[in-house]
Amino acid sequence: MDPASVESILVRAPNWVGDIVMATPGLRALRSHFDAARLVVQVRPGLEGLLEGAPFVDEIRPVVSYHRGLPAMLREARALRRERFDLGLCIPESFSSAFLQRLGGVRHVVGYGGGSRQPLLHQRVRVPEHWGKRRMVARETFVLGLTQAVGCKESDTRVVLHTTDRDETRASELLDRHGVEAGEPLVAIAPGAAFGDAKCWPVESYAALGDRVATGGARVTLLGAPGEAPMTAAVAGAMKEDAIDLAGQADIATSKALIRRCRLMVCNDAGARHIAVAFGIPAIVFFGPTAVEKTNLNLEGVRIFETDDDCRPCYERRCPIDHRCMTGIHPDDVAREALAVLGAQRA
Repeated sequence: MDPASVESILVRAPNWVGDIVMATPGLRALRSHFDAARLVVQVRPGLEGLLEGAPFVDEIRPVVSYHRGLPAMLREARALRRERFDLGLCIPESFSSAFLQRLGGVRHVVGYGGGSRQPLLHQRVRVPEHWGKRRMVARETFVLGLTQAVGCKESDTRVVLHTTDRDETRASELLDRHGVEAGEPLVAIAPGAAFGDAKCWPVESYAALGDRVATGGARVTLLGAPGEAPMTAAVAGAMKEDAIDLAGQADIATSKALIRRCRLMVCNDAGARHIAVAFGIPAIVFFGPTAVEKTNLNLEGVRIFETDDDCRPCYERRCPIDHRCMTGIHPDDVAREALAVLGAQRA
């Protein structure tokens, strides 16, 4: 598309934290190509802070009708119509994302073709056959495929996030309340996963790792959303060494600033991993029901632990058998890697 013909762009972002982070190369590409256009990104309610501070976005707003039914969608669409967006990108392959943009009067709606939403798209981008039904391709590449379809040339796949002064201040205040001194080596452990329990390394394994890291001289910080507080509390309760449990005490924006200060992130294949990568923080990540192929870029600072069980990847939210893909990862092996990373930083 001719950049001169586009004054405003509406992007429907993915619904998961990690996927939004992996969409940042595509958002940068849009800003580079449509440099004079207003760029608005819609996210799932509660995730607005994830992109705050990003210089390539003009506005981040929630999808106010998210899971609230047709009447709410119609009200949101009426509000969108008043803004008269020229271009809309639907990153989720959902009917609702394209339907809202069409109802909202977006002049040119773009998304990957296929399924019941295909008639709603003005421009249907072809899905490469080798991606398969599960779209086995890095999410960065997935989003860049859409931006390239509208003329963007940039193909840099590096993910990046930013913090604001407010984020940094809140993170400092939170750490101060828990007695963390400036410069103290922090290791973040994020044992939860919004996707489901099947993604989660066992609590007792996280606790054993936390003890090894703590005796090695690092301060263990447990992170998680409010709904993950029982899990972080279980990890802290199973540890012999002290840990700082911050689950539910920081919004997504403050969590970014906390993760940015850590020496190492240990987590499941979930959003915390991608936030760490966006700030250049080394990460140890456990893969069970999911496949690395969907997130196989920006792995320079990531150490992956996975098993070779025939049942994976299954993409089940709850394991229907014995969770062998996670219980088969031994804490001693993970601890050796974690201590090696921390030792290399001290050297």
